[in-house]
Amino acid sequence: MSSMLSQLDAPQDAGPIRLLAHNSTVAAEDLRVRLVIAADFEGRIEVDASQVESIGQAVLQLLIAARVDAEQNGMPFEILNPSRAFVDRVTACRLADAIGVATEKEVLL
Repeated sequence: MSSMLSQLDAPQDAGPIRLLAHNSTVAAEDLRVRLVIAADFEGRIEVDASQVESIGQAVLQLLIAARVDAEQNGMPFEILNPSRAFVDRVTACRLADAIGVATEKEVLL
């Protein structure tokens, strides 16, 4: 048990949290754990969305919750290099503001 605790005492991989190519409900639990660890140990949350090809509702909900929590705690939250598929999905769901992703329309203005 103590070895399990020591593994949770420090982040396994410092740096941005990399989303999978396909982010289904099954991937959400692992993402939740990684978001908590980043908030607790790194004091900031950076999510690399460059490889995303598809993203489900559960993962989108986690990203929104993580952003809200980060803002409430004065912690930086950033989506890095969002793929076209990520931006398209977030925009189609009308969640760009909630997740903090600039849409193509906003970039052009």
